[in-house]
Amino acid sequence: MAARIRALVVSAAAVATISGTPGESIQAAPAPPPPVVPEAALLPPETVPRASARDGFDVASALSTPDRRESRVDVGGCEDVVHGRLVRDGAAGQGFQSAVPGGQVSELVARMTNPPDLAAWAAQAGRCSKVTVDDAAGTAVSTVTVHPAPAVPGAKTLSYEQLLTLPGQPPELPGLRLRTVAIAADDVLVVLRDAGTTGLDLDALAVDAWRHAAGPLGR
Repeated sequence: MAARIRALVVSAAAVATISGTPGESIQAAPAPPPPVVPEAALLPPETVPRASARDGFDVASALSTPDRRESRVDVGGCEDVVHGRLVRDGAAGQGFQSAVPGGQVSELVARMTNPPDLAAWAAQAGRCSKVTVDDAAGTAVSTVTVHPAPAVPGAKTLSYEQLLTLPGQPPELPGLRLRTVAIAADDVLVVLRDAGTTGLDLDALAVDAWRHAAGPLGR
């Protein structure tokens, strides 16, 4: 059962963060190219507990390959929340994904003229707390819970958890769990996400990532 859920929603765990599909009103319009983000802005591999098989990617290159799969959500305006689209075309940045015991973790550091409004995103996530996704891979139910986000001076923060299950799946059977923590200020956005049962303190890791990125970004 768990394997089938993963097959249905693998894009949400692996590439939703960097999807370039146009979103709804909870995100800002595209803007001129922002400054380059060096790879040094990402957390060093040794700072992610028990991480292995680290794969890096360039945000601009990833955004240039849109996801063309057909996808429908049964509540209008919930597509961005369901697919975790915090970054749109026009952003520059770096990211990585690493395997960890129980799942995987990813980080993305992006610069854009107008980063997403995380307060509006949280409100939209509240309105899209439970929706059905129907695409070429099958049907899954997305349940989103917004959590108190870590306090970061001078920045806006967001923390939420998403559970993806099959329709009618018994409560005792686990689905695929995704956690996301985002921090934004001025033209900088840092996103940490884990998938599965990693046991990571994602809030603390996101704050560490924000502080680490400050130096390489000249903040």
